[in-house]
Amino acid sequence: MAEKIDCAVIGAGVVGLSIARVLALAGREVVVLEAESAFGTHTSARNSEVIHAGIYYPTGSLKARLCVEGRTALYAYCAERGVNHRRIGKVIVATDETQLEGLKKYQLQAEINGVDDLRRLSRNELAELEPAVVSVAGFLSPSTGIVDSHGLMLAYLGDAENHGASLVLNSPVTGGSVTDDGIVLEVGGAEPMSILCNTVINSAGHGAPALSRQITGIPAQTIPTSYYAIGHYYTLTGKTPFNHLVYPVARQDWLGVHVTIDLGGRCKFGPDFSWRDSLDYRFDESREARFYEAIRRYYPGLKDGALQPGYTGMRPRITGEGKEAVDFVIQDHTVHGIHGLVNLYGIESPGLTSSLAIGGYVGELIANDRG
Repeated sequence: MAEKIDCAVIGAGVVGLSIARVLALAGREVVVLEAESAFGTHTSARNSEVIHAGIYYPTGSLKARLCVEGRTALYAYCAERGVNHRRIGKVIVATDETQLEGLKKYQLQAEINGVDDLRRLSRNELAELEPAVVSVAGFLSPSTGIVDSHGLMLAYLGDAENHGASLVLNSPVTGGSVTDDGIVLEVGGAEPMSILCNTVINSAGHGAPALSRQITGIPAQTIPTSYYAIGHYYTLTGKTPFNHLVYPVARQDWLGVHVTIDLGGRCKFGPDFSWRDSLDYRFDESREARFYEAIRRYYPGLKDGALQPGYTGMRPRITGEGKEAVDFVIQDHTVHGIHGLVNLYGIESPGLTSSLAIGGYVGELIANDRG
């Protein structure tokens, strides 16, 4: 016989923990089911840890709305809860005249998205801000920052647990079914069990589409296909020559390997972009030459041998090669017809920045689900 619980959140990444926090604060009984032996071990731990301003995302998209809303909320939350962060700022640069049009498009899109603090920089102003960077024009995004993602997840988890939520590790959801009484989940691990839930949030990241296919009753046509896009990060040996994050205008042949400085002052370059057939974090050192080539377009002072392999991250894509990334997909009963179920697919960047806003968005969907 299945054990009855109120809310199950599947996946203890930064988004799952944010959702669990919101539900717990609303007085719901929440259990977070995590397949791994620790929280936040995949996308949440393998990224740039950047707080994005919301510049690039398409007009009217959830990414644009939740990034701008989430960024404001995140700065306030980190200050209130003592989560380590820094509003370091970002310069976006055009390295030659052909990129000026791209720079202009970024500025226009930023204005549409409600990012109202960008400052256009002349070549001389750029040289003062970033002497090591070669560019013809650019702008400063003062509201871009960096955050300790692990500390942020600890804070979300702490808030949730302080309001009665529990995190259960090593507990993969292996299947389930939609019934008249609720949603039954089959949970593996050392002590397999069945649980009957009033509410289920599928925030399983890379595994979210596959998980939905294992739950009988979710319409197959509502479940996207998973694709795996890997990004490599290289670290710079020695002291960083940069004062801000530095992003070149993206090119068709190279998606703009950018400069990130972490909270410890370490300089990282990345991510690049390529496809893999599965969740595979192996580092491909053959990509090093392309990193040197891309970085030297805006940082010609990069010395041979200065790059060291860092780490990789995988974007949980739901569109494949040759297709644009799509918006966040957050489905409730109005899409799949199942009351008490919310599926989150394709929650890649800016998922970290948007995490508080996504939590609030899902919380509203659940509160308004009168099924």
